[in-house]
Amino acid sequence: MTMQDAASGVALWRQVADGIERGIADGAFAAGERLPGENEIAETYRVNRHTVRRALATLAERGLVRAERGSGTYVEAQRIAYPLRARTRFSEIVGAGGREPDGRLIGASEELASRELARLLGLKTGAPLVRIEALRLADRTPICVGSIWFGAERFPDAARVYERMRSMTRLLAHYGIRDFRRASTRITAGIADATDAARLDLALGRPVLVVDSTDVDAEGMPLLTKRTRFAAERVEFVVENT
Repeated sequence: MTMQDAASGVALWRQVADGIERGIADGAFAAGERLPGENEIAETYRVNRHTVRRALATLAERGLVRAERGSGTYVEAQRIAYPLRARTRFSEIVGAGGREPDGRLIGASEELASRELARLLGLKTGAPLVRIEALRLADRTPICVGSIWFGAERFPDAARVYERMRSMTRLLAHYGIRDFRRASTRITAGIADATDAARLDLALGRPVLVVDSTDVDAEGMPLLTKRTRFAAERVEFVVENT
């Protein structure tokens, strides 16, 4: 029986999407695995490529698959359980889940501290800052993108150091800071703008979790403040009461 004969009244693209979703649920397609190409899927379900594309687009909107330009469509991994605690380390959290963490510098600039940034960093308004735009990944999948501000006097060349170290923990260690903790965390919800959607490999309009946080050293002196946008479909925050 062909797809055209099956499930009368159900659109063909929906039948294809449901079939692929069942394959993911049953383990036929494992997390991180590349799905068959459009032609192969079309032949399997006896539909045209336009129908396959619509089915895959629907699955992508639901966060079940992810299309990588020039590479193919991959099954999304399960959400990362991301603890929110005094000592939050992206590399440790991702590594503990058996995935490979990575960081990439995607932009850097110098600017003067606004009143709010100065307050958060314990600096004077107008003090020179270094701003870093960084992308964090787990097994090549973008998880979050962050805007991080440092005092330029304490952290000269922070952007170059991060580009080489690819880790915020190692960047701070480069400047002699071996321990630091989260002083404040605020979480809000938002929608990915065009820039963040492209960086996070999300469809326009997908939700993000926005985390505004400030880290301090062992003496309680502010080190950095950041705004991080997480792909909501790839993480789940765990609040640890310690």
